[in-house]
Amino acid sequence: MYRTNTCGELRLSDAGKHVTLAGWVQRTRKMGGMTFVDLRDRYGITQLVFNESVNKDLCEKANKLGREFCIQIKGVVNERQSKNANMPTGDIEIIVDSLNVLSTSDTPPFTIEDNTDGGDELRMKYRYLDLRRPSVRKNIELRHKMCILVRNFLDKQNFIEVETPILIGSTPEGARDFVVPSRMNPGQFYALPQSPQTLKQLLMISGFDRYFQIAKCFRDEDLRADRQPEFTQIDCEMSFVDQEDVIELFEDMARHLFKELRGVELPAKLQQMTWHEAMRRFGSDKPDLRFGMEFVEFMDVLKTGAFKVFDEAEYIGGICCPGCANYTRKQLDQLTEFVKRPQVGAKGLVYIKYNEDGSIKSSVDKFYDADVLKKVLEKAEAKPGDLVLILSGDNANKTRVQLCSLRLEMGDRLGLKDKNKFECLWIIDFPLFEWSDEEQRLMATHHPFTMPNPDDIPLLDEHPEKVRAKAYDFVCNGIEVGGGSIRIHDSHLQEKMFNILGFTEEQAMAQFGFLINAFKFGAPPHAGLAFGLDRFVSIMAGLDSIRDCIAFPKNNSGRDVMLDAPGELAQKQLDELNLKVDLRQKND
Repeated sequence: MYRTNTCGELRLSDAGKHVTLAGWVQRTRKMGGMTFVDLRDRYGITQLVFNESVNKDLCEKANKLGREFCIQIKGVVNERQSKNANMPTGDIEIIVDSLNVLSTSDTPPFTIEDNTDGGDELRMKYRYLDLRRPSVRKNIELRHKMCILVRNFLDKQNFIEVETPILIGSTPEGARDFVVPSRMNPGQFYALPQSPQTLKQLLMISGFDRYFQIAKCFRDEDLRADRQPEFTQIDCEMSFVDQEDVIELFEDMARHLFKELRGVELPAKLQQMTWHEAMRRFGSDKPDLRFGMEFVEFMDVLKTGAFKVFDEAEYIGGICCPGCANYTRKQLDQLTEFVKRPQVGAKGLVYIKYNEDGSIKSSVDKFYDADVLKKVLEKAEAKPGDLVLILSGDNANKTRVQLCSLRLEMGDRLGLKDKNKFECLWIIDFPLFEWSDEEQRLMATHHPFTMPNPDDIPLLDEHPEKVRAKAYDFVCNGIEVGGGSIRIHDSHLQEKMFNILGFTEEQAMAQFGFLINAFKFGAPPHAGLAFGLDRFVSIMAGLDSIRDCIAFPKNNSGRDVMLDAPGELAQKQLDELNLKVDLRQKND
């Protein structure tokens, strides 16, 4: 038996017991003729004591232990004279009478502690060591608990877990696919699923009226804090339901998860906000409601003929930043540079200070008199000490998105994004289509199988850009955690959708013939939703990036620096796959 107890479970009530522990050496300390070793495993840390006067050879053996040595000890649980209230095991120690070094260790490249001295790339290279750190391990444990809760909740709601294939056909819409060459079918490729979308719809046609899967998904996209090339969805589909049925059930699931994992009670009914309202008030389809600073429009006040930039703008809007009238010129210049960054794309920034003494100072006060500026402050409901920041542009939605970036930046600067506060809502009534400058055509905002709002179906022929989708997103703290839609189950309506998206009948059959044909055999009305498991866990854990709740993540370049992947294939493998590698530069 390697251990009778873990390093986190012994208490004062265990004093006098002879126990066997196994784990890793966290640190060693010599004090006179005594050597103290902190032994760590997944469950906690226990202090070991070696006494030179009792067993000199054993103590000398302990003195040779290094950090991260894997050892086994036997000894007696004893009450500590100097207790440590910061450790669950801080009332006891083990008087060791036997030490077995199971495995030695090189000096680790960084300290295995919460406040480590290792940088991101170093920790990713030695991820198996990084996972020994309690703070990282807790995230993985939280993920495990969430998966168990999700499975149990959905099981009680009569959902059945079904695995869908990883090797599928490529789809033309959405993000880029990862593709896999087929040795047995030369010149042909599988794709890794961006989601199990069509497969779960086929399950509904199969009569599995409630399906779920904790599914691996793959998208060949540029990475950011909440995006990895491979990620995990809590993927769900239901038959014979409408939008409110789906929202109600998964709102209950979210409420259950927040209560069990964070002890947080969500409201009995979450707010639902239309896409148009979210864009108008926050410039985002995933608004962060933890703080205010809602948009205020100033076209009626500032289009006076006095300032050409505003007079020619389609949209003039701003936010009121509480207590920021004391911002220095340097701080205001930094904000101006922020909105001019390519990622934001604004041409400039206008400010109005409402000073504590009631005076008004603005970057455009040479164009507007005090009465006009005061009307702006009144409309923004500014108080003495506040700062109003204004953006304008010739495209209303584009300018709102820019203003959203500024609002979120101010939320960061003012410390308003409390990670222990959770503001959740549903965004509904998305546009069914969006224009792609790259493709020069309408694209499905979600995917081609999303049901149009029945009230808007007459608009499909002449004004498809005005059609709303029966789609819904679950948003928490400014993050899209999940989303879904009512699906089209009528073959004729699906054919019309493909036509609007620019598919010929032949192209539609080539890509989605299996689904189109399945619709001919009594497809039920159905709908679904998928939560991003990685994002959901990261919110619960208060993380800034999803990487730390994934056991073996990729870095910002999509590389696994631990496995050194992706890598080159041997020529023999390329020959078997009938592939040739062309390493010419893109600009060639």
